[in-house]
Amino acid sequence: MESQFKKGIIELCILTMIAYEDMYGYQIIKSFENIIDVNENTVYPILRRLTLEKYFDTYLLPSDEGAPRKMYQITELGFKHLMKLRSTWDQFIGGVYKILNMREVNDADILNRIKK
Repeated sequence: MESQFKKGIIELCILTMIAYEDMYGYQIIKSFENIIDVNENTVYPILRRLTLEKYFDTYLLPSDEGAPRKMYQITELGFKHLMKLRSTWDQFIGGVYKILNMREVNDADILNRIKK
């Protein structure tokens, strides 16, 4: 998948996850596990940028397992940004589905047309 497109989708996913609940970086990465292939080299730069853009606030949460965790919390500005991205995504994916389902042709019909 093209890198910039993937980063945009991952940004939308991160904003959505943090809108539902405050999360820390590793928790976000684990939430992607078995769904979308991402790693810390993708997630942490997005978190830093979204924080600098004031879409997230951060705070430290004490941890029983060592250092405090840096938690990310969506701001009102971040939620508005999420709604804008979500609207754009919904329009885009709706258009894709219209194209994919333009005609009711099954795979066998397509294969037969190709073989001729």
